[in-house]
Amino acid sequence: MSNISHNPPWACLTDATVGYDGRPVLAGLTFELPRGRFTAVVGENGSGKTTLLKTLAGIVPPVGGRVELSGANGEPPVLGYVPQRDSLDPLWPVSAFEVALMGTYGRLVAGKGAGEAERQLARECLAQTGAADMAHKAFSVLSGGQKQRVLIARALATQPDILLLDEPTAGIDPETTIAVMEMLSRLHREKQLTILMVNHDLPLARKHATDVLRVGDGKVSFETLPNPGVT
Repeated sequence: MSNISHNPPWACLTDATVGYDGRPVLAGLTFELPRGRFTAVVGENGSGKTTLLKTLAGIVPPVGGRVELSGANGEPPVLGYVPQRDSLDPLWPVSAFEVALMGTYGRLVAGKGAGEAERQLARECLAQTGAADMAHKAFSVLSGGQKQRVLIARALATQPDILLLDEPTAGIDPETTIAVMEMLSRLHREKQLTILMVNHDLPLARKHATDVLRVGDGKVSFETLPNPGVT
């Protein structure tokens, strides 16, 4: 399968099989994902969208074949991952700011806490996602859409090469869905951020993404979308 653009790939799959506990969900995958694109992964429930995303994120190992990731300098890329649902204990008294700050922890020296540079980065990421006014609110009391903004801010605080999102608009109202998708489109345009997003809503994906990766019947196929407003 050919590239969907001439941008260098950040992910190369060669005869890859993805699944759980050795059981394949998708097999015989050979394709590349180019850098600099906003790619939406769409398909029916149970088609393997999330399994593919988690394999690319390194959360689930491939069952077979090769899955190779490459950053702009040839090193492994930094990945910012946004899960479909937050897994934070609602009884844990943590603020939205503290959740965003967690994104900086991977770069901290062992035994050293976050300093002012990391705290400023967390504030900037909250501002980028429209969540600055939520910084001091308890994460547990936020609405679904507000939580998604904070979780995206946490992923941005990793300073990622690639932003991976699993159904970022699941369970939120239509108005908030539009706002979240417009925010992702803006981040892609302004930061030239590579985004791979699982989404079940094909019309929504086609409106905001530059490419669609369709998953179904154990296969994948690409569609490059005419979207002159996005580079």
